[in-house]
Amino acid sequence: MNIFQIGRFSLLLTLGFSPLESAPVAGLGESVASKLNADYPSLETLYRDLHAHPELSLMEEKTAARIAAELRDAGFDVTEKFGGGYGLVGVLKNGTGPTLLVRTDLDGLPVEEETGVPYASKTRVKDLAGREVATMHACGHDIHMTCFIGTARILATLKTRWSGTLIFVGQPAEETGVGARGMLSAGLYRQFPRPDFALALHDSATLAAGSVGMIEGYAMANVDMVDVLIRGVGGHGAYPHTTKDPVVLASHIVVALQTIVSRETRPVDPAVVTVGSIHGGTKHNIIPDEVKLQLTLRSYSDGVRAHTLDALRRICRGEAISAGIPEDRMPVISIVGEGTPAAYNDPALTRRLRDGLIRWLGANSLKSVEAEMAGEDFSRFGRTSEKVPICLLQIGAVAPEKIVESERTGAALPSLHSSKFAPVPEPTIKTGVTALTAASLELLGKR
Repeated sequence: MNIFQIGRFSLLLTLGFSPLESAPVAGLGESVASKLNADYPSLETLYRDLHAHPELSLMEEKTAARIAAELRDAGFDVTEKFGGGYGLVGVLKNGTGPTLLVRTDLDGLPVEEETGVPYASKTRVKDLAGREVATMHACGHDIHMTCFIGTARILATLKTRWSGTLIFVGQPAEETGVGARGMLSAGLYRQFPRPDFALALHDSATLAAGSVGMIEGYAMANVDMVDVLIRGVGGHGAYPHTTKDPVVLASHIVVALQTIVSRETRPVDPAVVTVGSIHGGTKHNIIPDEVKLQLTLRSYSDGVRAHTLDALRRICRGEAISAGIPEDRMPVISIVGEGTPAAYNDPALTRRLRDGLIRWLGANSLKSVEAEMAGEDFSRFGRTSEKVPICLLQIGAVAPEKIVESERTGAALPSLHSSKFAPVPEPTIKTGVTALTAASLELLGKR
């Protein structure tokens, strides 16, 4: 093996490529790897800046401006403040061919960071309700944006290798589930070229950095947030017979709700009913007038989703009738927002991308992952009347040795939304850029 061959081999291994498995794309793979290695210092600087300065949902003004500027520098025609917030759309046309949408989310979370990394967020802001909160990219949207920009830069330099149109979308308010809906309602698919495919990635708190997780079909769940106001007739704790106790009624309802999954839903149909909050009363010896519950409901199929909501209403009303609550004091059930539909990875698209990524990254780097009950409003890009095929890639973000240690000791790894979640930047970003670039070239590449 001569010096040039050794260099090729080392370059491929830097990104986890197997030269044997990647032979069909070795020349292109080396070009991408070379560009990415040269660009990585700039990408890490971008990542650290985004990580240190997170902004909350619908407040992503500076983040969106930074991402828009990066896309313009890469040669995209950018529209800002699209969709009633800080959404942005970058378009890069390169001859005839398919249209590919690549999406990143922009927002952080109201979490106080405890990772200890030197670029940790110390940002405190007033949220939309006027409360001062600490803010952190606890879900890795800073990783997503960095991979998004790295991919945009590389594809812009490889115009001889692909043909078609790129639509790079920076979407606000993923964490509140309203950002994608706002951009689509504003006419994303009407005012810009309608995509033939849509891609996104999400970092994983359970996969080793350097790996890519994929699943066909359902990947993320329907998510519905529900408030339940349980009303009774309050009074003195010493005279319960003169009251209609909403605390006892709430307790009955919480227990009865568990039968929706265990006794009303087919065992092979995943569903979750979680009561995350219960509040009522002010003092030991006072029976209150009302108790408030907050729930999250999760499912995959639209049928299970509808049944779960119907069963919730029926159980709350039935338990209230059983407790003798008068008609004008029946529980009030409020669905918070419109919810988030399940993310469904188009099977044909996912299989095509898997085959392409194996050629780029090697079979050992591709992992089959299980569906999750978390939500992701990227799902909406495939749920419009246009029925655009979508695929959400999972990018490993955990140091491999930490996974080994967790398996040895049984200690849980920090999860997404944890104050201690800290991706390993270099392998995570390089793998994310490589995977998105490879997927884009698989769909738009010249044959």
